[in-house]
Amino acid sequence: MIHLEAQFFSFNKILLLAVGLWPYQQSKLTRLQFIFLSIILITATIFQFTTFVTLKFYSPTLIVEILSTATFYIIFIIKYSSFCANINNVKNLMMQLEHIYNKLKDKNEIAIIEKYGYNAKRYTVALTTFAVCGMFLITISQFGPKIFDFALSTNNSRSYRSMPIMTEYFVNQERYYFLILLHMYIAFSIGAMAMLAVGTMLITFLQHICGMFTISCYRIERAVKFSMLKNNLNKKSLISKGIICAVEIHRQAMKLSKNFMSKFDPWFFCLILFGVASLSLNLFRITYIMSFENDVTAFSLPLMFILASILYMFLANSIGQDIIDHNDHIFFTAYNVPWFLAPLHIQKMILFLLQQAAEDFSLTVGGLFSASLECFATLIKASVSYFTVIYSMQ
Repeated sequence: MIHLEAQFFSFNKILLLAVGLWPYQQSKLTRLQFIFLSIILITATIFQFTTFVTLKFYSPTLIVEILSTATFYIIFIIKYSSFCANINNVKNLMMQLEHIYNKLKDKNEIAIIEKYGYNAKRYTVALTTFAVCGMFLITISQFGPKIFDFALSTNNSRSYRSMPIMTEYFVNQERYYFLILLHMYIAFSIGAMAMLAVGTMLITFLQHICGMFTISCYRIERAVKFSMLKNNLNKKSLISKGIICAVEIHRQAMKLSKNFMSKFDPWFFCLILFGVASLSLNLFRITYIMSFENDVTAFSLPLMFILASILYMFLANSIGQDIIDHNDHIFFTAYNVPWFLAPLHIQKMILFLLQQAAEDFSLTVGGLFSASLECFATLIKASVSYFTVIYSMQ
Protein backbone atom coordinates (compact mmCIF):
# COMPACT_ATOMS: atom_id res chain seq x y z
CA MET A 1 0.00 0.00 0.00
CA ILE A 2 1.27 3.46 -0.97
CA HIS A 3 0.80 6.31 1.53
CA LEU A 4 1.11 9.52 -0.48
CA GLU A 5 1.25 11.79 2.55
CA ALA A 6 4.15 9.97 4.18
CA GLN A 7 6.10 8.98 1.07
CA PHE A 8 5.76 11.85 -1.41
CA PHE A 9 4.01 14.81 0.27
CA SER A 10 6.00 15.06 3.50
CA PHE A 11 7.83 18.28 2.55
CA ASN A 12 4.66 19.77 1.09
CA LYS A 13 2.86 18.98 4.33
CA ILE A 14 5.39 20.98 6.36
CA LEU A 15 5.12 24.00 4.06
CA LEU A 16 1.32 23.92 3.93
CA LEU A 17 1.01 23.50 7.71
CA ALA A 18 3.08 26.67 8.13
CA VAL A 19 0.37 28.68 6.34
CA GLY A 20 -2.64 26.68 7.56
CA LEU A 21 -3.46 24.97 4.27
CA TRP A 22 -2.74 21.26 4.75
CA PRO A 23 -5.96 19.55 3.52
CA TYR A 24 -5.96 16.72 6.08
CA GLN A 25 -5.72 18.96 9.14
CA GLN A 26 -8.36 21.67 9.04
CA SER A 27 -9.23 22.26 12.68
CA LYS A 28 -10.71 25.45 14.13
CA LEU A 29 -7.22 26.52 15.17
CA THR A 30 -5.95 26.02 11.62
CA ARG A 31 -8.82 28.08 10.21
CA LEU A 32 -8.03 30.81 12.73
CA GLN A 33 -4.40 30.68 11.62
CA PHE A 34 -5.45 31.14 7.99
CA ILE A 35 -7.72 34.09 8.86
CA PHE A 36 -5.00 35.79 10.89
CA LEU A 37 -2.36 35.39 8.18
CA SER A 38 -4.83 36.51 5.49
CA ILE A 39 -5.64 39.69 7.42
CA ILE A 40 -1.94 40.57 7.66
CA LEU A 41 -1.44 39.96 3.93
CA ILE A 42 -4.60 41.78 2.79
CA THR A 43 -4.06 44.83 5.01
CA ALA A 44 -0.46 45.15 3.77
CA THR A 45 -1.83 45.26 0.21
CA ILE A 46 -4.61 47.73 1.04
CA PHE A 47 -2.21 50.15 2.74
CA GLN A 48 -0.20 50.30 -0.47
CA PHE A 49 -3.25 51.41 -2.48
CA THR A 50 -4.23 53.99 0.15
CA THR A 51 -1.11 55.88 -0.92
CA PHE A 52 -3.18 57.23 -3.82
CA VAL A 53 -5.52 58.92 -1.31
CA THR A 54 -2.86 61.20 0.17
CA LEU A 55 -0.71 61.87 -2.90
CA LYS A 56 -0.61 65.56 -3.80
CA PHE A 57 0.49 64.91 -7.35
CA TYR A 58 0.42 61.94 -9.69
CA SER A 59 3.09 60.96 -12.16
CA PRO A 60 3.41 57.80 -14.27
CA THR A 61 6.64 56.90 -12.48
CA LEU A 62 5.10 57.24 -9.03
CA ILE A 63 2.01 55.22 -10.02
CA VAL A 64 4.18 52.46 -11.46
CA GLU A 65 6.29 52.37 -8.29
CA ILE A 66 3.20 51.76 -6.16
CA LEU A 67 1.57 49.27 -8.52
CA SER A 68 4.77 47.31 -9.12
CA THR A 69 4.77 46.08 -5.52
CA ALA A 70 1.00 46.09 -4.94
CA THR A 71 0.32 43.78 -7.89
CA PHE A 72 2.84 41.27 -6.58
CA TYR A 73 1.11 41.29 -3.19
CA ILE A 74 -2.18 40.68 -5.02
CA ILE A 75 -0.56 37.60 -6.59
CA PHE A 76 0.22 36.42 -3.06
CA ILE A 77 -3.42 36.85 -2.06
CA ILE A 78 -4.77 35.08 -5.16
CA LYS A 79 -2.43 32.13 -4.68
CA TYR A 80 -3.24 31.86 -0.98
CA SER A 81 -7.00 32.17 -1.50
CA SER A 82 -7.11 29.77 -4.45
CA PHE A 83 -5.85 26.85 -2.39
CA CYS A 84 -8.04 27.69 0.59
CA ALA A 85 -11.14 27.87 -1.62
CA ASN A 86 -10.32 24.46 -3.13
CA ILE A 87 -8.87 22.75 -0.08
CA ASN A 88 -11.60 20.07 -0.01
CA ASN A 89 -11.21 19.52 -3.74
CA VAL A 90 -7.46 19.08 -3.30
CA LYS A 91 -8.11 16.55 -0.54
CA ASN A 92 -10.48 14.62 -2.80
CA LEU A 93 -7.98 14.64 -5.67
CA MET A 94 -5.27 13.30 -3.37
CA MET A 95 -7.60 10.57 -2.15
CA GLN A 96 -8.40 9.60 -5.74
CA LEU A 97 -4.71 9.53 -6.57
CA GLU A 98 -3.95 7.36 -3.56
CA HIS A 99 -6.81 5.02 -4.47
CA ILE A 100 -5.38 4.59 -7.98
CA TYR A 101 -1.89 3.95 -6.65
CA ASN A 102 -3.05 1.37 -4.12
CA LYS A 103 -4.32 -0.74 -7.01
CA LEU A 104 -0.80 -1.01 -8.41
CA LYS A 105 0.74 -4.43 -7.91
CA ASP A 106 3.51 -4.53 -10.51
CA LYS A 107 6.87 -3.62 -8.95
CA ASN A 108 7.92 -1.73 -12.10
CA GLU A 109 4.81 0.43 -11.94
CA ILE A 110 5.47 1.19 -8.28
CA ALA A 111 9.06 2.08 -9.21
CA ILE A 112 7.74 4.54 -11.82
CA ILE A 113 5.57 6.24 -9.22
CA GLU A 114 8.46 6.44 -6.78
CA LYS A 115 10.63 8.00 -9.47
CA TYR A 116 8.14 10.80 -10.12
CA GLY A 117 7.52 11.21 -6.40
CA TYR A 118 11.21 11.79 -5.79
CA ASN A 119 11.34 14.19 -8.75
CA ALA A 120 8.60 16.19 -7.08
CA LYS A 121 10.58 16.22 -3.82
CA ARG A 122 13.59 17.59 -5.68
CA TYR A 123 11.42 20.39 -7.07
CA THR A 124 10.18 21.19 -3.56
CA VAL A 125 13.64 21.23 -1.99
CA ALA A 126 15.16 23.29 -4.83
CA LEU A 127 12.36 25.89 -4.78
CA THR A 128 12.44 26.09 -0.98
CA THR A 129 16.18 26.73 -1.11
CA PHE A 130 15.66 29.44 -3.74
CA ALA A 131 12.92 31.06 -1.64
CA VAL A 132 15.02 31.04 1.54
CA CYS A 133 17.98 32.58 -0.28
CA GLY A 134 15.70 35.19 -1.87
CA MET A 135 14.16 36.12 1.48
CA PHE A 136 17.61 36.40 3.03
CA LEU A 137 18.82 38.72 0.26
CA ILE A 138 15.71 40.88 0.48
CA THR A 139 16.04 41.08 4.26
CA ILE A 140 19.66 42.15 4.01
CA SER A 141 19.26 44.58 1.09
CA GLN A 142 15.90 46.14 1.90
CA PHE A 143 15.13 45.84 5.58
CA GLY A 144 18.55 45.31 7.16
CA PRO A 145 19.97 48.82 6.62
CA LYS A 146 16.74 50.47 7.75
CA ILE A 147 16.44 48.36 10.89
CA PHE A 148 20.12 49.03 11.62
CA ASP A 149 19.62 52.74 11.04
CA PHE A 150 16.51 52.71 13.20
CA ALA A 151 18.39 51.07 16.08
CA LEU A 152 21.37 53.45 15.94
CA SER A 153 19.76 56.77 15.23
CA THR A 154 16.21 56.93 16.50
CA ASN A 155 16.29 60.72 16.50
CA ASN A 156 16.81 61.01 12.77
CA SER A 157 13.64 61.74 10.88
CA ARG A 158 12.57 59.37 8.17
CA SER A 159 10.73 60.58 5.14
CA TYR A 160 7.77 58.84 3.53
CA ARG A 161 10.00 57.71 0.68
CA SER A 162 12.46 55.99 3.03
CA MET A 163 10.21 52.94 3.21
CA PRO A 164 11.21 50.09 0.87
CA ILE A 165 7.55 49.86 -0.20
CA MET A 166 5.33 52.94 -0.46
CA THR A 167 2.45 52.75 2.02
CA GLU A 168 -0.06 55.00 3.77
CA TYR A 169 -1.29 53.92 7.21
CA PHE A 170 -2.82 57.33 8.08
CA VAL A 171 -0.53 57.57 11.10
CA ASN A 172 2.74 59.31 11.80
CA GLN A 173 5.15 57.44 9.50
CA GLU A 174 8.20 58.53 11.48
CA ARG A 175 6.83 57.51 14.86
CA TYR A 176 5.57 54.08 13.75
CA TYR A 177 8.25 53.49 11.15
CA PHE A 178 9.54 50.25 12.65
CA LEU A 179 6.03 48.76 13.15
CA ILE A 180 5.07 49.58 9.56
CA LEU A 181 8.30 48.06 8.31
CA LEU A 182 7.69 44.94 10.41
CA HIS A 183 4.12 44.61 9.11
CA MET A 184 5.24 44.80 5.48
CA TYR A 185 8.04 42.31 6.05
CA ILE A 186 5.79 39.79 7.81
CA ALA A 187 3.16 40.13 5.07
CA PHE A 188 5.80 39.57 2.40
CA SER A 189 7.07 36.48 4.24
CA ILE A 190 3.54 35.07 4.54
CA GLY A 191 2.88 35.66 0.84
CA ALA A 192 6.18 34.12 -0.21
CA MET A 193 5.61 31.08 2.01
CA ALA A 194 2.07 30.62 0.69
CA MET A 195 3.24 30.93 -2.91
CA LEU A 196 6.00 28.39 -2.29
CA ALA A 197 3.76 25.93 -0.41
CA VAL A 198 0.89 26.02 -2.90
CA GLY A 199 3.16 26.03 -5.95
CA THR A 200 5.21 23.02 -4.84
CA MET A 201 2.04 21.14 -3.87
CA LEU A 202 0.55 21.62 -7.34
CA ILE A 203 3.85 20.64 -8.98
CA THR A 204 3.96 17.46 -6.89
CA PHE A 205 0.40 16.56 -7.85
CA LEU A 206 1.03 17.11 -11.57
CA GLN A 207 4.27 15.11 -11.39
CA HIS A 208 2.23 12.15 -10.21
CA ILE A 209 -0.12 12.66 -13.16
CA CYS A 210 2.93 12.38 -15.42
CA GLY A 211 3.77 9.15 -13.62
CA MET A 212 0.34 7.76 -14.51
CA PHE A 213 0.94 8.53 -18.18
CA THR A 214 4.27 6.71 -17.99
CA ILE A 215 2.58 3.70 -16.39
CA SER A 216 0.15 3.64 -19.31
CA CYS A 217 3.12 3.46 -21.72
CA TYR A 218 4.66 0.66 -19.69
CA ARG A 219 1.42 -1.33 -19.77
CA ILE A 220 1.15 -0.98 -23.54
CA GLU A 221 4.69 -2.25 -24.05
CA ARG A 222 4.18 -5.12 -21.63
CA ALA A 223 0.85 -6.13 -23.21
CA VAL A 224 2.27 -6.29 -26.73
CA LYS A 225 5.24 -8.33 -25.50
CA PHE A 226 2.78 -11.04 -24.51
CA SER A 227 1.94 -11.43 -28.21
CA MET A 228 5.47 -12.69 -28.78
CA LEU A 229 5.12 -15.49 -26.24
CA LYS A 230 4.74 -18.98 -27.63
CA ASN A 231 2.75 -21.90 -26.20
CA ASN A 232 0.95 -19.65 -23.75
CA LEU A 233 -2.73 -20.49 -23.42
CA ASN A 234 -3.50 -17.24 -21.62
CA LYS A 235 -1.70 -15.04 -24.15
CA LYS A 236 -4.85 -13.58 -25.68
CA SER A 237 -6.34 -12.82 -22.26
CA LEU A 238 -3.11 -11.21 -21.01
CA ILE A 239 -2.85 -8.92 -24.05
CA SER A 240 -6.46 -7.79 -23.78
CA LYS A 241 -6.18 -7.18 -20.05
CA GLY A 242 -2.92 -5.22 -20.50
CA ILE A 243 -4.36 -2.91 -23.16
CA ILE A 244 -7.51 -2.35 -21.12
CA CYS A 245 -5.44 -1.45 -18.04
CA ALA A 246 -3.31 0.94 -20.11
CA VAL A 247 -6.39 2.69 -21.47
CA GLU A 248 -7.93 2.85 -17.99
CA ILE A 249 -5.00 4.56 -16.24
CA HIS A 250 -4.59 6.93 -19.20
CA ARG A 251 -8.25 7.87 -18.87
CA GLN A 252 -7.87 8.34 -15.10
CA ALA A 253 -4.84 10.57 -15.57
CA MET A 254 -6.74 12.76 -18.02
CA LYS A 255 -9.76 12.88 -15.73
CA LEU A 256 -7.67 13.93 -12.71
CA SER A 257 -5.95 16.62 -14.78
CA LYS A 258 -9.28 18.00 -16.03
CA ASN A 259 -10.80 17.97 -12.54
CA PHE A 260 -7.72 19.73 -11.19
CA MET A 261 -7.88 22.47 -13.85
CA SER A 262 -11.65 22.93 -13.53
CA LYS A 263 -11.24 23.81 -9.84
CA PHE A 264 -8.32 26.21 -10.26
CA ASP A 265 -9.09 27.64 -13.71
CA PRO A 266 -10.49 31.08 -12.66
CA TRP A 267 -7.72 31.53 -10.09
CA PHE A 268 -4.99 30.65 -12.59
CA PHE A 269 -6.50 33.07 -15.10
CA CYS A 270 -6.27 35.90 -12.54
CA LEU A 271 -2.70 34.87 -11.72
CA ILE A 272 -1.74 35.14 -15.39
CA LEU A 273 -3.25 38.62 -15.69
CA PHE A 274 -1.61 40.00 -12.56
CA GLY A 275 1.60 38.09 -13.25
CA VAL A 276 2.01 39.77 -16.64
CA ALA A 277 1.08 43.15 -15.15
CA SER A 278 3.54 42.75 -12.27
CA LEU A 279 6.37 41.69 -14.58
CA SER A 280 5.75 44.64 -16.92
CA LEU A 281 5.59 47.17 -14.10
CA ASN A 282 8.71 45.87 -12.37
CA LEU A 283 10.62 45.84 -15.67
CA PHE A 284 9.80 49.53 -16.01
CA ARG A 285 10.65 50.18 -12.37
CA ILE A 286 14.07 48.55 -12.62
CA THR A 287 14.80 50.37 -15.89
CA TYR A 288 13.88 53.69 -14.28
CA ILE A 289 16.11 53.01 -11.26
CA MET A 290 19.05 52.09 -13.47
CA SER A 291 18.56 55.19 -15.62
CA PHE A 292 17.82 57.90 -13.07
CA GLU A 293 18.11 56.80 -9.43
CA ASN A 294 21.13 54.46 -9.42
CA ASP A 295 20.03 53.14 -6.01
CA VAL A 296 21.19 49.58 -5.27
CA THR A 297 18.78 49.22 -2.35
CA ALA A 298 15.77 50.20 -4.47
CA PHE A 299 17.08 48.03 -7.31
CA SER A 300 17.00 44.71 -5.43
CA LEU A 301 13.26 44.48 -4.65
CA PRO A 302 11.89 44.83 -8.22
CA LEU A 303 14.69 42.56 -9.43
CA MET A 304 13.52 39.88 -7.00
CA PHE A 305 9.93 40.35 -8.18
CA ILE A 306 11.04 39.93 -11.80
CA LEU A 307 13.05 36.79 -11.08
CA ALA A 308 10.21 35.27 -9.05
CA SER A 309 7.63 36.06 -11.75
CA ILE A 310 9.73 34.60 -14.56
CA LEU A 311 10.59 31.50 -12.52
CA TYR A 312 6.95 30.91 -11.58
CA MET A 313 5.76 31.35 -15.17
CA PHE A 314 8.47 29.02 -16.43
CA LEU A 315 7.78 26.28 -13.89
CA ALA A 316 4.01 26.40 -14.40
CA ASN A 317 4.36 26.16 -18.17
CA SER A 318 7.18 23.62 -17.92
CA ILE A 319 4.96 21.26 -15.91
CA GLY A 320 2.19 21.85 -18.46
CA GLN A 321 4.64 20.95 -21.22
CA ASP A 322 5.50 17.76 -19.32
CA ILE A 323 1.81 16.79 -19.33
CA ILE A 324 1.64 17.35 -23.09
CA ASP A 325 4.86 15.39 -23.72
CA HIS A 326 3.79 12.45 -21.56
CA ASN A 327 0.42 12.24 -23.30
CA ASP A 328 2.14 12.38 -26.70
CA HIS A 329 4.56 9.66 -25.57
CA ILE A 330 1.60 7.28 -25.18
CA PHE A 331 0.80 7.82 -28.86
CA PHE A 332 4.41 7.17 -29.89
CA THR A 333 4.59 4.08 -27.67
CA ALA A 334 1.39 2.59 -29.11
CA TYR A 335 2.61 3.36 -32.63
CA ASN A 336 6.12 1.98 -32.22
CA VAL A 337 5.37 -1.31 -30.46
CA PRO A 338 5.13 -4.39 -32.76
CA TRP A 339 1.34 -4.23 -32.79
CA PHE A 340 1.21 -6.09 -36.11
CA LEU A 341 2.24 -9.28 -34.27
CA ALA A 342 -0.83 -9.10 -32.07
CA PRO A 343 -4.18 -10.71 -32.92
CA LEU A 344 -6.64 -8.70 -34.99
CA HIS A 345 -8.95 -7.73 -32.14
CA ILE A 346 -5.91 -6.46 -30.17
CA GLN A 347 -4.85 -4.38 -33.16
CA LYS A 348 -8.29 -2.78 -33.12
CA MET A 349 -7.87 -1.94 -29.42
CA ILE A 350 -4.48 -0.37 -30.11
CA LEU A 351 -6.04 1.63 -32.95
CA PHE A 352 -8.62 2.95 -30.48
CA LEU A 353 -5.80 3.91 -28.11
CA LEU A 354 -3.96 5.67 -30.94
CA GLN A 355 -7.04 7.71 -31.75
CA GLN A 356 -7.50 8.68 -28.12
CA ALA A 357 -3.84 9.57 -27.53
CA ALA A 358 -3.57 11.47 -30.82
CA GLU A 359 -5.99 14.12 -29.53
CA ASP A 360 -4.34 17.25 -28.22
CA PHE A 361 -4.39 17.28 -24.44
CA SER A 362 -3.06 20.11 -22.31
CA LEU A 363 -3.76 22.11 -19.18
CA THR A 364 -5.84 24.99 -20.51
CA VAL A 365 -6.56 28.15 -18.50
CA GLY A 366 -9.59 30.27 -19.34
CA GLY A 367 -9.87 28.64 -22.72
CA LEU A 368 -7.07 30.97 -23.90
CA PHE A 369 -3.80 29.79 -22.40
CA SER A 370 -2.48 26.27 -22.82
CA ALA A 371 0.33 25.59 -20.34
CA SER A 372 3.44 24.94 -22.43
CA LEU A 373 6.83 26.42 -23.19
CA GLU A 374 5.22 28.24 -26.11
CA CYS A 375 2.76 29.84 -23.69
CA PHE A 376 5.67 30.87 -21.45
CA ALA A 377 7.30 32.63 -24.41
CA THR A 378 3.98 34.31 -25.22
CA LEU A 379 3.58 35.62 -21.66
CA ILE A 380 7.14 36.98 -21.60
CA LYS A 381 6.59 38.69 -24.96
CA ALA A 382 3.34 40.20 -23.71
CA SER A 383 5.06 41.48 -20.55
CA VAL A 384 7.87 43.06 -22.56
CA SER A 385 5.33 44.62 -24.93
CA TYR A 386 3.37 46.22 -22.08
CA PHE A 387 6.64 47.37 -20.51
CA THR A 388 7.52 49.07 -23.81
CA VAL A 389 4.17 50.84 -23.86
CA ILE A 390 4.60 52.05 -20.27
CA TYR A 391 8.15 53.19 -20.97
CA SER A 392 7.05 55.18 -24.00
CA MET A 393 4.46 57.04 -21.91
CA GLN A 394 6.92 58.50 -19.39
